[in-house]
Amino acid sequence: MKKTVFTGAGVALVTPFLPDGSINYPKLKELIEWQIASGTDSIITCGTTGESATMTDKEHVDVIKFTVDTVAGRVPVVAGAGSNDTAYAVNLSKEAAALGAAALLQVTPYYNKASQRGLYQHFVAIADATDLPVILYNVPSRTGTNIALDTYLKLSEHPNIVATKEASGDISAIAKIFAVCGDKLDVYSGNDDQIVPIMALGGKGVISVLSNVLPKQTHEICAAFLAGDTQKSAQLQLHYLALANALFMDVNPIPVKDALNLMGKEVGGCRLPLCPMDDAGQQKLAAVLRQYDLM
Repeated sequence: MKKTVFTGAGVALVTPFLPDGSINYPKLKELIEWQIASGTDSIITCGTTGESATMTDKEHVDVIKFTVDTVAGRVPVVAGAGSNDTAYAVNLSKEAAALGAAALLQVTPYYNKASQRGLYQHFVAIADATDLPVILYNVPSRTGTNIALDTYLKLSEHPNIVATKEASGDISAIAKIFAVCGDKLDVYSGNDDQIVPIMALGGKGVISVLSNVLPKQTHEICAAFLAGDTQKSAQLQLHYLALANALFMDVNPIPVKDALNLMGKEVGGCRLPLCPMDDAGQQKLAAVLRQYDLM
């Protein structure tokens, strides 16, 4: 059995920006400290929600280093180091390893995409490049590429490929991953509306957008399930469902950053081509936040 990177709720952390678009490191530290104090089980940095796609190479490395240094071993730091260029992902993974990341998050190649043979070779090249555990990230809605079951099985044989973040939304397909890969591959929910269903199949928790605004409560959804109180876990999941859905009323991370700003967290906007929601969207999001006494 492979070592599990974390169990529970890992936050796919936003990257806060200053008005000039540069990274707001004091605010990033504040967010990290709030997450850890609230019980978050892992910090995932430079992922989709962290806007890695519009970071410079230096910013990407600097944010990983800053996060690792700030967390200081209190919870595992998972570094987003994926790319549609295998050589680039290998080099970035080596840098993340040197900076002290606990694990790597590797998204399926986007735009140029890949065959299943290409996907296998891509992920194996990355997994061979360092000793860090690799969490695959399957999000076909964003990449246009889906990891097939046979490919999952072959990848699960690699000693460094330990888990997947499944954001396909296809519960039937995810059930087959559990059935075929067994304890050779941990599974995390990549969707906040599917935490309990995936944990019921054997999932280890969630890599969460919702945790950005409700870190304590998202942790509690997972903690209750892991403690055997599945009824409480399901009740919490359903209670926060409206908010989880509202955070995807526009392209992630637009709504979650707008939500944090409405909550007074002052994380700044997104980098273009992502832009704030219009007034109608902001009002709709604000109404949901008020339902949960978040503003």
